[in-house]
Parts: sequence; structure tokens; C-alpha cells
Amino acid sequence: MMKVLKFYILYRLPITAVLIGLGVLGIVYKDPISAWICFSLAFVSLLLYFMMGTMRLVQEAVSEGDVDQAMVYLKMIKFPRLLLKPIRAGYYMLQSNLSLASNDLTTAEASIRKSLNTKSSLVGDVKGTNLMQLGFIQLKKGNAKEARATLLEAIKAGIPDNDSQAAVYLQLASLEIQRNQNKVGKEYFRRAKALKPKAAEIVDQLKQMEKHVARIPG
Repeated sequence: MMKVLKFYILYRLPITAVLIGLGVLGIVYKDPISAWICFSLAFVSLLLYFMMGTMRLVQEAVSEGDVDQAMVYLKMIKFPRLLLKPIRAGYYMLQSNLSLASNDLTTAEASIRKSLNTKSSLVGDVKGTNLMQLGFIQLKKGNAKEARATLLEAIKAGIPDNDSQAAVYLQLASLEIQRNQNKVGKEYFRRAKALKPKAAEIVDQLKQMEKHVARIPG
């Protein structure tokens, strides 16, 4: 079943063309019911092509850890502005994630900003998550001042899970300590620790920063 669905998603346009051709044959041979069915299916298939694209295949590839294949499927979407809003927001977020994985920071930032500007009540409020990603991208680009402001905005907007919140607070703690705002930095560190994150990477960062925080005044 999944192979059939994958085939259909990948070849929606040719399938649409075939359906239109069959509809025309139905008219030629005076079979209006078959023609109507074929034209209706062609119309639905064309709508799905523009409104959903290959996003299902992109998400499956990402969940399987196949970044290269996810990029291939993502590039098959030629008209992202025609995607349904919740799918469009996901498209830009995934595009940003994949660009970040390949260290294409310019595309990653541009994509996450587009996701921020695509608001949809159907997917809930993901503003905080988008802002968090934007802040981390800005940090990678060396824009510490912008990143600090963006991460603070992300906290204010709301971040859904404790691991992500802790990661943001840890980064803010580091930024404040770099600015010699040790008291504020220590407070952010305490907030990160209080969230009790479970991700191994975050737990390791907490342990490393705890040793550093213990040595600084303030």
C-alpha cells in the first residue's frame, strides 16, 4: 500500500495527464460518466500536487534519517507558496532544518523566517520553536546580539518541550556570562537545570556548564 502511495505522490502530474487523456477519450466515445470520473480524479490529483506536494515523503525520509533523500523530495516541490498553510509552514521549517544540517546557514535562516511568516491555526502556535531555531542559526553565523534577542523572544512565545527550553536557557546563560552578566547567566543556568532535560546532549552540556558556573563570581 505504501509503495502505491509513494508512486502516486511521485507521479501525480503524469497520472493527472493520463486521467485527462482518458476523460477526452470518454467524450470522443460518448461515455460522459467515465469522462466525468476521469476529469474529477484529474482535478483532485492536480490539487493535491500543488497543495500537498511531496511533503509526506520528505517527512518519512527525515524520520528514517535519510537527509539526502529528504532533500531530493523537498526539491520536487516547485511551488511552495501554493501549499496549504500548515504544510507550507512545515515545508519551510524542514527546509531550514535540512539546510542547517548541510551548514547552508543563509538558506536555513531565510527558510525559518518564511515559516515564521506562515501562520496557521491548524498547526498550533509554533512561533517559539521557529524563533528558537532562528536564534541558533544566528549564533552559528556569529550574530550573538541578534541571537540573544531572538532566543529571549522564543522563551516569551513559548517552547513546547523541556529539552528545547533547557537548550535555549543554556545558550542564554552562556551569552550572558560572555557579556559579564554573571548573575543573569547563573539564573538562566538554574532555569535550565530545573527543567530536568532528558536528552543526553543537553544533560552533558549542563554538567559541563555547572563546573564553569561554579568558578565564576556573581
